Amino acid sequence: MRRDIVHPGAGSLTYAIREIVQVARRFEALGQEITWENIGDPVQKGEPVAPWIRQIVAEIMERPESWAYCDTAGAPATREFLADQVNRRGGAQVSPDDIIFFNGIGDAVAKVYGFLRREARVIGPTPAYSTHSSAESAHSGYEHLTYELDPHNRWMPDLDDLRMKVKYNDSIAAILLINPDNPTGAVYPPAVLEEIVEIARQHDLFLIADEIYTHIVYHGHKTLHLSEVIGEVCGVAMRGISKEYPWPGSRCGWIEVLNRRRDEMFGAYVNSLLASKRLEVCSTTAPQMSIPPVMGSPRYPAHLKARADMFEARAKEACDALNGIPGVLVNPPCGAFYLTVMFEDAVLNDHQKLTIANPRIRSMVEELVRESPVDQRFVYYLMGATGICVVPLTGFYCRRPGFRVTLLETDDAKRRWTFQTLAAALREYVSSPVHAS
Repeated sequence: MRRDIVHPGAGSLTYAIREIVQVARRFEALGQEITWENIGDPVQKGEPVAPWIRQIVAEIMERPESWAYCDTAGAPATREFLADQVNRRGGAQVSPDDIIFFNGIGDAVAKVYGFLRREARVIGPTPAYSTHSSAESAHSGYEHLTYELDPHNRWMPDLDDLRMKVKYNDSIAAILLINPDNPTGAVYPPAVLEEIVEIARQHDLFLIADEIYTHIVYHGHKTLHLSEVIGEVCGVAMRGISKEYPWPGSRCGWIEVLNRRRDEMFGAYVNSLLASKRLEVCSTTAPQMSIPPVMGSPRYPAHLKARADMFEARAKEACDALNGIPGVLVNPPCGAFYLTVMFEDAVLNDHQKLTIANPRIRSMVEELVRESPVDQRFVYYLMGATGICVVPLTGFYCRRPGFRVTLLETDDAKRRWTFQTLAAALREYVSSPVHAS
């Protein structure tokens, strides 16, 4: 090409959760059966959508307007319903104009970062969810800015680290928090959220809260929506139906814009997000139309509680299997449906192995691990030896070695096998003799 056509942030667009699939397919081609533990799709892992929700969606599809464009910001009745839900919580109040729909949270993330001024940075947690870290890095053209989540304090944000980085980097315009967190399953208590809001207030920043898992919080743990603690600080909360109904294929998410009229610059920025949606006409109509009858149903609170209880029981099952392995740290998740396993310092090296019976698969693993991070090395050996596909923690923009596994398997026997096999592989790997390959 006579001109360079590649965006300077193109190399930042990585998504380890999906990229590991390309490697897994190569294992499949050599005869390895894969147990997919890489992606958070409840439906793909066998969870049926409740019949009453399916019936509501079926009835909506009989309505002609469900096949048509809706308003650019979203279906008016749905935005009114969601605005009323926000206002009933107390805290920041919104109007239907403060609810803007996107084609899933991924679309919202792309717009929220993509329409920031390039010099305006967003600092987010590490481990980082890849969609956010890649979008922020691609938008700025630099490495993603992060604050630490502390694995020795239940993966809570290191507020001193966040405070110092914000104070001494005036390019930071916003703070991202993910609550409940992906990949760690941490749930932030109200006091932690209030402190993050206070840091934003002191430095005149806005907040971005990914709340896609906000209704999957386990018994005994309390958190709040951003709208309930934000006070007069400007912010954007991201929500969706993909993890709640669950309906990930709907690609239906929205943002709640909080306090947009308190800052003229923030208001202009939000207007640019809506203008970008006008170029696409609108987001998907039918899933939006389902929200008032589904979320407004008296059956919905029990639906949410049953799913949270289910994932909590699976989290306990996983922790029971994985706890007590030397050099391996497992923090019980408090929400969402993921578990992060971390290796302690100096536990991993570039000589450890797992026994792989198939010589062709063993040869491929040995080729793959030659220049891999130490946790990715474990992930490849795990897949080669057992077929279990997990995501290395370094794939979540994190310097700590480990991996993320899901709590989504619906087959009880398969799930027990997965956790027990994973535990056995961890024990074999961390205790394997140190020798050159």
